[in-house]
Amino acid sequence: MADSSDIRPITPEDAGEVLTIQRAAFASEALIYGDPDMPPLTQTLEELHAELVDNLGCVALADGRIVGAVRARLDGDLLLIGRLAIAPDQQGEGWGTHLLAAVEQRGRDAGAAQAELFTGALSEANQRLYEREGYHRSETTDDGEIFYRKPLTD
Repeated sequence: MADSSDIRPITPEDAGEVLTIQRAAFASEALIYGDPDMPPLTQTLEELHAELVDNLGCVALADGRIVGAVRARLDGDLLLIGRLAIAPDQQGEGWGTHLLAAVEQRGRDAGAAQAELFTGALSEANQRLYEREGYHRSETTDDGEIFYRKPLTD
């Protein structure tokens, strides 16, 4: 069962485990969209390691194993959240909710006033999670990406 005490900041040393979880989690998205070449599945270990050097993301741990990850970075006072991925055997246990809360707090601590993330039009479970966690649709692109925003200030 997910527990927010089992969340810590992501580090470059997590790259291998995070890439494994990312690929496992996004495999189902690739099936939904019929796109085996989506960026979360084609990202290399070297690219991910470099991305994690300066990142506000977090990982979730269950019994010492990384079971989820999310990445984030600041763009001015906007926290850009991406690649929320939960190991398939841990999905539905609350890790996504805990990871979002943790990364939002890291963003607040770094000076972010708003958070932004996106998902695809066919990713209904992601949409439900984001809306349940207080995100509001801010834009839908012509190719079906749905952007969400959430204020991080009280």
